[in-house]
Amino acid sequence: MAVPEIMPTTWVGATAKQIARGVRRGDVSATQVVADHLDHIARADADLAAFRTVRGGAAITEAEKVDEQEDLANLPLAGVPVAVKENTPVAGLPTWNGSAAARTRVAEADHEVVRRLRGAGAVILGVTRMPELGLWALTDDESGVTRNPWDLSRTPGGSSGGAAAAVAAGLVPMAHGNDGLGSIRIPAACCGLVGLKPGRGVIPYQLGADDWFGLAEHGVLTGTVADAVVGFSVLAGRRPDKLEQPPRLRVGVSLRSPVRGVAPDAPNRDAVAAAGRLLAAAGHDTVPADPVYPTRLGLQGVATWFAAAAADARAAGLERRGLQRRSRRHIALGEWAQRRGYVREADRVAWRERSVNFFADHSIDLLLTPALAGPPPEAAGWSGRSWLANMRANIRYAPYAAPWNVAGLPAIVVPVGRRPDGLPVAVQFVGPPGSELLLLGVAGQFEMQAPWQRHAPGYPRIGTGSPAHA
Repeated sequence: MAVPEIMPTTWVGATAKQIARGVRRGDVSATQVVADHLDHIARADADLAAFRTVRGGAAITEAEKVDEQEDLANLPLAGVPVAVKENTPVAGLPTWNGSAAARTRVAEADHEVVRRLRGAGAVILGVTRMPELGLWALTDDESGVTRNPWDLSRTPGGSSGGAAAAVAAGLVPMAHGNDGLGSIRIPAACCGLVGLKPGRGVIPYQLGADDWFGLAEHGVLTGTVADAVVGFSVLAGRRPDKLEQPPRLRVGVSLRSPVRGVAPDAPNRDAVAAAGRLLAAAGHDTVPADPVYPTRLGLQGVATWFAAAAADARAAGLERRGLQRRSRRHIALGEWAQRRGYVREADRVAWRERSVNFFADHSIDLLLTPALAGPPPEAAGWSGRSWLANMRANIRYAPYAAPWNVAGLPAIVVPVGRRPDGLPVAVQFVGPPGSELLLLGVAGQFEMQAPWQRHAPGYPRIGTGSPAHA
C-alpha cells in the first residue's frame, strides 16, 4: 500500500522552484502560500525592517487571481511570493527611493521587470527598503534601520539591503534588486545569498535619469542557484534556462583590491582559497591573474557615482533641502564633477574594452575575487552620519564590485562558508559579456559540492508550524 505524501504545514522556507511546482501540481494554492508568508513577515520583520510596505490584502487578491488561471503549466513562478526593491515602480504604490524625502507619486503602472515577474506567476508581497537614492552599501533611514538576520547588530549591506534581509530570513524565497556599484552582490555576500548582476543590456533597466550612466542592472537575490536561474530567465524575458555542466574552465584568481590601501581580511582571503579548492574539485584550473585597476578608474568611478545621484535628483525634481546630509553632499559633488568634465563615456568605454581584453590576454574564462574586504559594518543610523563616515565605511568593506559595473560585465556572488564570527563569507566571479549562464553553472557546482545554509540561524520563524522543506 502506497504511503500518502505528507504536505507541509507551511510553505515558509520553501524555495521558489518548490513553491511553483507545488502550485502547478495543485499541492497548494498560491493564496495559501502567500498567506503563510504574510504571517511570517508579521512575526519576523519587526526585528529586521526589511520591508517598507507590505501589500497584505492586495497580495492575497493577486494570489487568488493566480489560482483562477486555467493553465499554470507555463508559469515558472506560479504563486511564488516576491519582493521588489523600493526604487522600482509597482502599480498602486509610491516609489520610495529610500526615504520619505525621495518618495515619488503612486505608480500608475508596473516597471517592466515587475510586469515580467507577475507575468511569470509571481505575487508581489511588497517593497523592500534601501538607502536614500540607492547610494550606499548600508541600509537605513530616519524611520528604521534594516538589520542582517545572521547578526542583528550588522547591516545586511546595500543598496538592496532590505531584499537581502528578506530572503535570508525566509520572508520571501526570492527578491528583486538592482546593482549600480555592487548593490545586489554586496548584500548577497553580507547575507549568505546568491546574487547575480547581469551584463549590460541583458535586462531593461529604465530607472532614473539614465540608468546611472549605464552602470546599473536589475537582478534577483535567492538562497539557491536554481532559483537564481529561473529569476534571471524571467527578468531577461525568456523561458527558464536549463543549466548545463560547465566545460573545463581556466579561472584567474586575484586578491588585488581595486582601492589602494584596502586589502581583504583573513576570512575573505580564506574564502578565495576555499573557492579555488572547489574549482579544482570540479575539474577546473586556476591561475593567478591580477587586473590592473588604474588610479584614474577609481576617480572616474567615484565621480560617476556622484553624478548619478545628481542626475537622478534632477530627473525626479526632488526638493534637496529635505534629503539627508550625506545625499545632499553627494549630489553637490556630482554636479561639480559634471561641470569639471570628470564623467565621460569615453572613459567607461576604455575600461570596458580593457576588461574584456583581460580575459583573452590571460587566457581565462572567468575571474575569481573576494566579494568583500571585511565584515558587514554595524547596523546603525548611517543616514544621520556624515558623508565622509559613509564613504569610508563603504569603500573599506566593499571595494570589489564597482569596477565590473563600469565595465558592464556580468558578475555573481556565491557563499563559500562562514567567518569566525559566524557571519557568511562569499566570493565573486566575473565573466566576459554573455557569460551569465556560465557563472550560474559554476555557482551550481559550488552548491552541489559545499551546500550552504539557505537561511540565517533562527529563521524562518514560523510559529507552531514546521518548515515546508529542510
